[in-house]
Amino acid sequence: MTDALRATLGNIKSLLSLDRFALVDDDKIVHTQYTTYTGGSRHVFLSDEKIDEKSVSTVSIYGSAKQLCLAAPTPDLSIAGKRYRASFVQIDVGEIVNLLAFEDEGRTYFGLYSKNGENISGTELGPYVSRHNLFTALGNVIDEKTLNENRDNFSNAVEGSITYTANGTEETLVYVPIEKTDWMMVVLIRESVIQDRIRSISERSLTTSKRQIAFTVIFSALFFLVLLFMLKALSKKDLEAEKANSNNFRNMANTDSLTGVRNKHAYSEAETYLNQKIRQNEIDKLALVVCDINGLKIVNDTLGHAAGDKLIKDACSLICEHFTHGAVYRIGGDEFVVILQEKDFDTMLEVIDDINRSIEENIKKKEVVIAIGHSELTKQDQLVHDVFERADQMMYQRKQELKQMGAPTRL
Repeated sequence: MTDALRATLGNIKSLLSLDRFALVDDDKIVHTQYTTYTGGSRHVFLSDEKIDEKSVSTVSIYGSAKQLCLAAPTPDLSIAGKRYRASFVQIDVGEIVNLLAFEDEGRTYFGLYSKNGENISGTELGPYVSRHNLFTALGNVIDEKTLNENRDNFSNAVEGSITYTANGTEETLVYVPIEKTDWMMVVLIRESVIQDRIRSISERSLTTSKRQIAFTVIFSALFFLVLLFMLKALSKKDLEAEKANSNNFRNMANTDSLTGVRNKHAYSEAETYLNQKIRQNEIDKLALVVCDINGLKIVNDTLGHAAGDKLIKDACSLICEHFTHGAVYRIGGDEFVVILQEKDFDTMLEVIDDINRSIEENIKKKEVVIAIGHSELTKQDQLVHDVFERADQMMYQRKQELKQMGAPTRL
């Protein structure tokens, strides 16, 4: 992947606030801002022999989170002499739900569910069902025959409805399958809401909701086509200008010129900002992950600095690929720090376990090895540096463990 293409993908992804925007070449290799990978096991559309039509599918990411994947063929797209057969974007399920769900006193009347009744949108479907498995919640208010009939409808992607009485209020759940996914859309119609606030809800509301889903998918597809148009325009007319722009971006004060992630100056600014928030007691969740590349000095001394630079880039790609929402900083020659808040904070331990498994496999394959330590903000911490010190100590302990496993080290 050229630096110009990497910068272009990153600029488009950041400008439009996308979780992922990627290209697929003729060998079905996926190209993102930070790395390349084979995505056949992750993306359904890549398993087809030919990619000749637009597709909508779902992608599981860390934890139980889901994303909507919109893919389209690009048979005529060529950038810097290389052909790309398809492009795709990924959109969080939560963002789609926010467009469609409506609430009353904190209770949501719209949700997305898997075919076994599990809540995948994270919304509370009224006061009774809440966030529970749909069929587990309804097992106490409808008979077993009705429960099994509707469970079969879910499994076979058949639309239907369930009426029940809970806490003295009659409620109706109307559900329909969403085409090209394994999801069911469920709308809750409450008697009190019908009387007081939405008297016009009926079968027409279900049709409207289906149209809203269709509109969302169509709008996303059109949005995706606009991105492709922008990319083609850049590749045909403005490639040289984009190369100059990418050089300017790399030379910006807060960007590491080798890897494209934030640099030590940017980390110092972030540390100052977070220290202020800590003093004002305005931070609820904060964690740091300290990463150190094993064997960089050995590579530089024996294979040269070009090989060392490649090792740094590969390590950065591995870190960025796992910590997709965290802010990644290169603060030294072989040191990186990831600041975790919000999405990545909640899945930190799971992600660390996953990247450590990859690192231990890399020892056997003699590929990039990284020692990782982590720590969370506690009530006793006064500064971000307090969190950093604990994570740094854990990192050095991990480096010793990796050394015993056969990893190269400068120690």
